[in-house]
Amino acid sequence: MFDIYTIIFVALAILIFLKLCSVLGQPTGRKRSPHDTYSTRDAAREGSNDNSLVKLPADTTPTSTESADAAERWQGIAEPGSSVAGGLDAIACKDKSFNAEHFVSGAQTAYEMIVLAYAQGDRRTLRNLLSREVYEGFEETIRERESKGETVESRFVTIEKSDITAVQLRNRMAQITVRFVSQLISVTRDKGGTVIDGDPEKVTDVTDVWTFARNLSSRNPNWKLVATEAGP
Repeated sequence: MFDIYTIIFVALAILIFLKLCSVLGQPTGRKRSPHDTYSTRDAAREGSNDNSLVKLPADTTPTSTESADAAERWQGIAEPGSSVAGGLDAIACKDKSFNAEHFVSGAQTAYEMIVLAYAQGDRRTLRNLLSREVYEGFEETIRERESKGETVESRFVTIEKSDITAVQLRNRMAQITVRFVSQLISVTRDKGGTVIDGDPEKVTDVTDVWTFARNLSSRNPNWKLVATEAGP
């Protein structure tokens, strides 16, 4: 059915096919994942010029903007780098709503209210603004004065200065000490109206150092007077 030439061609075709299969089926080198973008050699060569591969330590030096913010944060309230500034930073860290300027303004208002309430024997106002210990001392003096029939008249001429002199933060309890310099007219009269202390026409220079405290965990934003002393 087949002539000799057909047989020879078929045999040659089979031999050639087998030879090709043996050559194409042999591995010629390391297989690489289809996800590799570069060979190891190419990646090393290109990576040698890639600065992003060098891990630099984080720069902790404050920028000029950060330094300016730190210097101006308590401008007019505390000197940069002082213990007062550090204490205010600590309070502001615990209480994001804290504003030193608002505090000083509020402390000045409280100072005036307390002095006048003390003179008038206004226990209700004093109770809201003083700690229990300070209130008890004020109330004792008021009671003794009332038992003698004495009265006190006080009037502010001006409050010249309200400077923060010390700040403490223990856990969540903050204390800020303020030095008040004011001019005041104050006179004490006996039950007959005679002046027994002070002068209704004389302005007196007064310096008081008061400490206010507040628990920063409390929802009550008010500070209370916890200590008083006469300043130099």
